[in-house]
Amino acid sequence: MSTVTVRSENSLFQKLVVLKTNRVKRGRYGEFLVEGVRNLNAAKRFGWDIRAVIYISGGKLSDWAEDYISSAGADKIELTADLMQKLSGKTDVSELMAVVGMKDDDPARITFRGTPLLALFDRPSNHGNLGTMIRSCDSCGVDGLIITGHAADLYAPETVAATMGSFFKVPCIRIQSNEGIEDYISSLRHRYPDLLTVGTTAHKEKTLWDVDLTRPTVFFIGNETDGLSAFLKTGCDVQATIPMAEDSFASSFNVACSATVMFSEAMRQRMTGASV
Repeated sequence: MSTVTVRSENSLFQKLVVLKTNRVKRGRYGEFLVEGVRNLNAAKRFGWDIRAVIYISGGKLSDWAEDYISSAGADKIELTADLMQKLSGKTDVSELMAVVGMKDDDPARITFRGTPLLALFDRPSNHGNLGTMIRSCDSCGVDGLIITGHAADLYAPETVAATMGSFFKVPCIRIQSNEGIEDYISSLRHRYPDLLTVGTTAHKEKTLWDVDLTRPTVFFIGNETDGLSAFLKTGCDVQATIPMAEDSFASSFNVACSATVMFSEAMRQRMTGASV
């Protein structure tokens, strides 16, 4: 493993900057930048490809950072304190960052621990909502997340940070075309004939807790502004409503909040064996 010391904004430093800031170039390199203790620990724990660790040259590192660097088996990039500050952009500069390899968008990465429970997020436009949904998937035992269409970048620092480490545990697969989605859902129906696809609607239809979520289930979750595409609406076996207070001024939930309610209800039903 090599060690490189960077003292100027050279080509290597510029690459690190674009891994953090440029979606297109992240995709070309197949790498992204990770910082934060929880995210770094999760990346290593769940077997992601850590390609380089980044830290301040000659600085005093914590025992955790020293252990991480020695056990990561990755190249080492030493930056001056000023360059580390520029790369981090935080007031409290990260002690350690890492360059991590992206995963393939292969649906086979999603495996099922029991009765399948999946989520599909249609064209998410907000990194925070996407990251929060990944964290909720992890919290409620959702096996994986499918991201459709032109969406907020899965590998953006804002997305990864919002997951609080769950990014590295929950398989997240990007499928851009309707044909790809149709093929994947069809393959699931072939394996699980009683598969249920559930969308949500603000209209007062069947309430969420009246839907049997103990079956193999895929939640279809709409875009923050436009909701589900017409294609995905036609693919829903049922559209369910999350009840709200009768005197609520709000007309709907935030999309990440809505997803968390749905995931939690599925977990509750599976733990108790029944809907309300």
